[in-house]
Amino acid sequence: MAPCRIRLRWVLWTVVLGLCIALLPILVVLVARTYTTRVSAAAGLALRGQSAHQWVIKTAQPTALSPQERQELKEALKVYANGLDLRLGSNSNSPLIWHHQQKRESARERTSVQTLCCAIRLQTVSFSDKEQNTTALAEFEPYIRRVFPELFSAPFIQHEVIGEYSHLFTIQGSNPQLQPYMLIAHIDVVPATSDGWDIDDPFSAEERDGFIYGRGTLDNKNSVVAILHALEFLLRRNYRPRRSFYIGFGHDEEVGGKKGAMKIVTELESRGVELSFLLDEGSFIFDGVFTAVKKPIAIVGITEKGSITASFSVTLAPGHSSAPSKRTSIGILSEAISKLELNPMPNLFGHGPELMMFEQMAPEFSFPLNIIMANLWLFAPLVGRILEQVPSTNTLVRTTTAITMFHAGVKSNVIPQSANATINFRIHPSQTVEQVLKIAEKTIDDNRVKIETMNAFDPLPVSPWDDQTLGVQVFRQTILDVFPDVGGIVPGICVANTDSRHYGGLTKAIYRFNSVIFKPDDLPRFHGLNERISIESYEKQVEFFFQLIQNSDIDEQADPHRDSHEL
Repeated sequence: MAPCRIRLRWVLWTVVLGLCIALLPILVVLVARTYTTRVSAAAGLALRGQSAHQWVIKTAQPTALSPQERQELKEALKVYANGLDLRLGSNSNSPLIWHHQQKRESARERTSVQTLCCAIRLQTVSFSDKEQNTTALAEFEPYIRRVFPELFSAPFIQHEVIGEYSHLFTIQGSNPQLQPYMLIAHIDVVPATSDGWDIDDPFSAEERDGFIYGRGTLDNKNSVVAILHALEFLLRRNYRPRRSFYIGFGHDEEVGGKKGAMKIVTELESRGVELSFLLDEGSFIFDGVFTAVKKPIAIVGITEKGSITASFSVTLAPGHSSAPSKRTSIGILSEAISKLELNPMPNLFGHGPELMMFEQMAPEFSFPLNIIMANLWLFAPLVGRILEQVPSTNTLVRTTTAITMFHAGVKSNVIPQSANATINFRIHPSQTVEQVLKIAEKTIDDNRVKIETMNAFDPLPVSPWDDQTLGVQVFRQTILDVFPDVGGIVPGICVANTDSRHYGGLTKAIYRFNSVIFKPDDLPRFHGLNERISIESYEKQVEFFFQLIQNSDIDEQADPHRDSHEL
């Protein structure tokens, strides 16, 4: 008996030892990839911190906002959030009337007031593609002409109104051999009522505890005014860029961009314009959003999800409620909708740019998540299952399904003839419109449910993300200039849709980034209640564009390892 136990023990030890030997190479690979990722990320930040400064062509002007300019931003926001009343005339051509409640402004004060608050008070609401507040949209031009005088007096800047209410600026650089780039944003906003807000009026731009509240403070008038504010500051210093660039502000992004961005694109294409890169709104600097990541992470969108808005309908014979048929249009459609909710689209984590995002974030995760994220070739299925548990990260791993409208019935005792639902799918970058619709049809598996596509487009192409791409060079250096505490700068997916999707014919390098710190409680503020931006964040955003314009004055053929020089 004893010899048998000894032999069994030796067999078990042999098996355990064999497993350890077999797993050792895998363990070595896991640790090696984790360490290599950490070293390369740290070296990349260090290299970017050196090389981009070498590439930038220095000028006699300072390269950062002065203390006076920073103070001007803060004071203008505070004073005008609390004391300035922007009154609109009775028609779209009336001038702006500025009234200070405490004292009359001097000419110098009016010139220096270039604030976000007054733009928020312009209720440039898009209700639908056929209904917009055109009075407020028309007031936007006289507003920017008044608060950004240097911009409209510079001889090398051309301003045009496109599609009645959108704006296109052409800034002619001193070196026509450098390929231009473009900054875009939008001036329209979604509707908002006072119900549920912490302030009385969502268009008041009221200041509370260091935050400016109002519709458009994050989406996307902050970018509009920050771009103009940054350029105005540079122009005050007699700055002229070497590289030409364009600024485009669409007026109907919230309803598709057909009258604004698309017309701007048509105009630029007619002139033969080709861009080196384009920057739009999109992702943010996320602070505290990702578990086990201590430092803020800047995520630059290199693609955005596609979209399908589809009508799902059932039509049957109507009847009286006293003698209902076994199945009704409402019941059949409700069952179909329930199937789509209970059977979500497949988890595709690892099949799109989200894989690159988490791999490059790996060094910022604490143990053991850093090992897992650095080895997604092995752990991707596990990570995908974890991410799908939370709505904010579930959107990264699959095509999402949102039932947004349901209509049926006209009277309590009448069985309706038809029932209709509207569903919005946001398509994962690895899928297409056709694939999503086929999956939906298969999931419902009922010929009585008719699907009609109202609007659809595939996910946008993935933009390049490498050290040889001008836009990537500029974004990395500018983010480090303005936000030196970020733990990483990584590519990602923009889950919402932007005007940038219309610009694919002008450049393949399209990026989506809003240079604002984004915290966990900010997500519901988009298109929701209590949208706000801190005064500090707005100052940082102005500084971001201030630096970006200067950092873009580099030669695309520059060697990042050459000796630094100044001209």
